[in-house]
Amino acid sequence: MNETQGTPLTGKALLQKVKELSHLPRRETAKHCGYYSIKNGQTRVNLTDFYDALLVAKGVPLDPEGMKDGRGREATYKVTVHKNGQIVIGSTYTQEMGLEPGDEFEIKLGYKHIHLKQIEPSEENGKEYSDHN
Repeated sequence: MNETQGTPLTGKALLQKVKELSHLPRRETAKHCGYYSIKNGQTRVNLTDFYDALLVAKGVPLDPEGMKDGRGREATYKVTVHKNGQIVIGSTYTQEMGLEPGDEFEIKLGYKHIHLKQIEPSEENGKEYSDHN
């Protein structure tokens, strides 16, 4: 007989619990996060599912098929400068970040890189902006 105990933690709840239990061994941490089962009276810790859930919670895709958009293309996290000098960031990336039309970014140029830093309206004055981070 195989019984799973409770629902394993996922997402932010899993990351928070792992942080709280950082002083414990991996197996104990996985068990406290719900990644175990009891079979014939013995507790079995499932480290594989635990590690997979941690990777997903940290944003590491485990299923390359899940990264495809509706047209069958995969997000490559690379862009090319167009003939007109523009760089386009596709909707796959903006959707993944939860961006909305009208969101603004500060552009910082480096030697061989460009940083986009999201800015939000200040809560005190809707016309002033402050750094998101």
